[in-house]
Parts: sequence; structure tokens; C-alpha cells
Amino acid sequence: MTVLSARRSPAPGRRREVTTSSLNWLRAGVLGANDGIVSIAATVLGVAGASTPVRTIAVAGIAALVAGALSMAAGEYVSVSSQRDAERAAVRRGRVLPTLVVRGGEELTNPWHAAVASLGAFVAGGLIPLVVVLAPWGAARVPATFAAVVVALALTGLVAARFSGAEPRRAVLRNIVGGSVAMAVTFAVGAFVGVAL
Repeated sequence: MTVLSARRSPAPGRRREVTTSSLNWLRAGVLGANDGIVSIAATVLGVAGASTPVRTIAVAGIAALVAGALSMAAGEYVSVSSQRDAERAAVRRGRVLPTLVVRGGEELTNPWHAAVASLGAFVAGGLIPLVVVLAPWGAARVPATFAAVVVALALTGLVAARFSGAEPRRAVLRNIVGGSVAMAVTFAVGAFVGVAL
């Protein structure tokens, strides 16, 4: 039986036990939030680059939010179901799983947990750029959205680093650079298409 503890040695009696299920939720939640922030920001900024009507940006953002959340949930469900099938097959063959065990009970991954966490996190993350871009910023709509997304990505990077024991600066920088490139490229493509059409 394996117990995963925080990277630094905890004080006696303060060992953090982490189950497969909680890691499943965490992974799906952090990835879902990150994906929601970047996907919806890229979508609304791409549309904003091509067109200025707020109604058009809102329709595109809401459609992307629903489609992305459902896609993330379905993808997580399928992926984790495959993992669970492999775990069950290993148990049937009498193999010891490299899973995390807590309170004496071995735990298999749960696809529904991953799907729900991913869907909820995607929506929560995606609402940040959607709400900001629809606020009455006027000409500052795009810069305000970009700034809000950078802050949100920094926070998700910190959360991911905290729970994984990774170096925070690297995680935050990776999130911000990746999201910024996605927003800049989609805005440029939207502006180009808007002019071409």
C-alpha cells in the first residue's frame, strides 16, 4: 500500500494522504480550468479581432463555452474509463496496482468524477474571459480581457504547482506564455479574416 505525501516532509501526525480519486479530481479540475480560460479567451478575442459587435462576441463565447465543457467532460470520461478498465484487468490478473491507497482500501479511478470536475472547471475558467470581454470596456475590451486571462492563468499555475510540488515560477510562466500566444495568434487570425471578408 502506498501513501503519497507532500514534497516537503510534513510534521509528525500531519502527513497528507492523497487518494487516486482526489488526484483524479485535481488533475481534471486544474486542466479543465486552464483549458476553459485559454479556449474561451482565444475564441472571444479571435471574434473581437474580426468583429466589434458585442452580440457576436457573446454568441461565439457562449457556444464555445458549452461545446468546450461538454467536449472536456466526454474526453475525460472516455480517458479515465479506459484507465479504470486497465486497472480492473490488472486486479483480475492478481497484479498490485501502483495506485494510491488510503484508510486501508484500494481505490480505482472514477470516470464520472473526472468528467464532472472537468466540466465544472472548464465552465468556471471559461466564464472569466467571457464575463470580462462582455463588460462595457469600450475600446479597452481586448486589453482588459488579455489582462484578466493572464492573472487567471497565473493563479491556475500556482495551484497546479502547489499540489504537484513543482517550482511555482516555472508553472506560472508556462501557463502565461502558452495562453498569451494562443490569444495573440487567434486575435491576429480574427483580424486578418475580418479584413479579408
